[in-house]
Amino acid sequence: MLFAHDTEVSLRAAVALVNSASEPETMRTTADLDAFFAEHGYTGRHTGGADELAEVRRLRPRLRTLLTSDRDTAAELVNDLLRDAGALPRLVRHGDVDWHVHAVDDDAPLAERIAVETAMAMIDVIRSDEMSRLDVCSDETCDGVVLDLSRNRSKRFCSPACGNRNAVAAYRARRR
Repeated sequence: MLFAHDTEVSLRAAVALVNSASEPETMRTTADLDAFFAEHGYTGRHTGGADELAEVRRLRPRLRTLLTSDRDTAAELVNDLLRDAGALPRLVRHGDVDWHVHAVDDDAPLAERIAVETAMAMIDVIRSDEMSRLDVCSDETCDGVVLDLSRNRSKRFCSPACGNRNAVAAYRARRR
């Protein structure tokens, strides 16, 4: 494991949220938000309403900028996110998850909790100088974000679909 469990979980969730804006968009309905909330193990307040969905959707460009920026810019953006939320880190344990860090109250809006959890995860990425673990998909028709947690840093595509499309194109090019 490259990062602490909660860091990896937060990074995966942030990348999934950012990539949900790519075509075909996968965060259109409150049901999509419910599925995202459950899939990524969020806890705390979740109203599941249209307002909450709109707030989470509005967060995507800000997270995309954070995840695709250089290290110094990312540090500034992390500080901005934490300051805007009035983050106060604390250790918590709930459910099956051992001690980990939360930095805003469980009653804070979901979009704020996502932003702060992403910022907290990015602290580990920045401090360990691992910004190269985040990149944009190598498929020239895609602008998805890639989180590479592989040992050999070989992940180039944001999804199997992009990887398969490029493998088929390379195969066809070789056959010509």
